[in-house]
Amino acid sequence: MHHNYYVYILTNKYNKVLYTGLTNDLVRRVYEHKNKIIKGFTSKYNCEKLVYYEFFTQVEFAIKREKQIKGWKRVRKIALIESFNPNWTDFYDTLL
Repeated sequence: MHHNYYVYILTNKYNKVLYTGLTNDLVRRVYEHKNKIIKGFTSKYNCEKLVYYEFFTQVEFAIKREKQIKGWKRVRKIALIESFNPNWTDFYDTLL
C-alpha cells in the first residue's frame, strides 16, 4: 500500500525564518500552520507561507530528505527554494 508524504519548507511574511517539516497531508498541515492550531516554532515565528515541497511515496525517503534539508545551512536552503520557487510564492492555494 502506498501513501503520500511531503517534505516542505515554510517561511514568514518577510522570508526571514525557515521551517522544514514532514507530513502525510500537506493541505491539512499547512492549514494548521496558517491558523496556528498547533503551538510551537511556526506559530511563534509566524511561519505560514509554503514556499517549497517535495512528494514521496515511501516514508523512509521522506524522513531521510527532511533530515538532510534540516542539516543544511540557510544559504543552501534558500538556493533550493529559489530553484523551485524564485518568487517565493505561497503555494498553499494551488494545493486546494
